[in-house]
Amino acid sequence: MLIIYLLTALIYAITGLTLYQKLIKQQPINKTAVILVLLLGAGLHGLLLYPQVITLYGLNFNIFNSISLISLFFLVFFVLFSLYRPILSLGILATPTALIGLSMGYFGRASYEPLTHLSPLLQIHILLSFSAYCVLLMATVQAVILRLQIRELKHKTIHRFWVSKLPSLQSMESLLFDMILVGFVILSIALGLGVVATYNIMAQHIAHKLFFSLLSWLVFGIFIVGHYRQGWRGKRAANFTIYGFILLAIGFVGSKAVLTLLT
Repeated sequence: MLIIYLLTALIYAITGLTLYQKLIKQQPINKTAVILVLLLGAGLHGLLLYPQVITLYGLNFNIFNSISLISLFFLVFFVLFSLYRPILSLGILATPTALIGLSMGYFGRASYEPLTHLSPLLQIHILLSFSAYCVLLMATVQAVILRLQIRELKHKTIHRFWVSKLPSLQSMESLLFDMILVGFVILSIALGLGVVATYNIMAQHIAHKLFFSLLSWLVFGIFIVGHYRQGWRGKRAANFTIYGFILLAIGFVGSKAVLTLLT
């Protein structure tokens, strides 16, 4: 396992540094090579994480495994989006995120408290929830960068890194809409499966999680309708994304805190 960790960390570090140097020197990036190397890294990352999450007695989603899994999803979705969008330069954010998550998952130690007796539907719900959280987290990061780009372009400070080196404003906006739409679809399926698989919401103390998740779903849904009907974009798109993710994060993070206080 140590060899797999070191190899994966090396792949992430070298790829990130290479992308950074290419951007600074304004040299072309070999898209195929970067994607193939990152897919190899993601495969090794998954191989390292699998036995930590999928255990004999149930799913083990401790804090370190969760961070590692989210960082893996972050990288995988970045690769998928980069297949059809000119966003390889954003790898300077995706690779260090994956490296940090990988390291925390490998070195972090937490008590073993597996989720036992989960139905297949509930397990799928959990994994889809992680996926939706990850995509919408990526969208939030994208929204923050987009706001910086808009502000700097208005002030004509085009020499700033996130204006001159990162993808164009149009590409960043298009990517943001893609992320929101994908995250919204995954979140919709996850919420639907969660409601079906959870028979007694109040008794399991997850009503607050469902409430904030539904609020987040509503915010993203309103924005999607507004985007396609009213052409909402730019700063408004970024704000909707940030507010929607804050609600989702309260549902995810707050639920654990509430359960800790109640038990």
